Amino acid sequence: MIEYDATSHAAAPKREVWPAVSLGLRMLCPACGQGRLFRRYLKVADTCPSCTEELHHQRADDAPPYFTMSIVAHIVVAGVLILERLYAPPSWVHMTIWLPLTVLLSLWILPRVKGGLIGLQWALRMHGFGGADDKPEEPPTAGSGPA
Repeated sequence: MIEYDATSHAAAPKREVWPAVSLGLRMLCPACGQGRLFRRYLKVADTCPSCTEELHHQRADDAPPYFTMSIVAHIVVAGVLILERLYAPPSWVHMTIWLPLTVLLSLWILPRVKGGLIGLQWALRMHGFGGADDKPEEPPTAGSGPA
């Protein structure tokens, strides 16, 4: 059975989702909007250098690459189709344009998407951002439960 501590979220001030996601998309701390979210390209800082908000709780996992691939694919495929329809260039022109653009867009978008997801997690108090660590639900044992 999962126990819920009503005091942890009820007493805490409300966190606005869209401002936190917007700050994350700009790769800034969702709490203060001043400190850098990343200490390296995709390595999240353990704490905000400005407000000391703990950021190590984040668990973006595979979501940022998934969303990045979806965004880049929509841009590139639309561009390929438009270029092909308007000018019908040879294949080498497509390769020269779209391969580098795919790589550059992916590298540019990925940290921003990850920042936005961390901002969302912070605003919704997920994965320890609410002050309590996530505790996995324990499976019921064979002897527990009603008979």
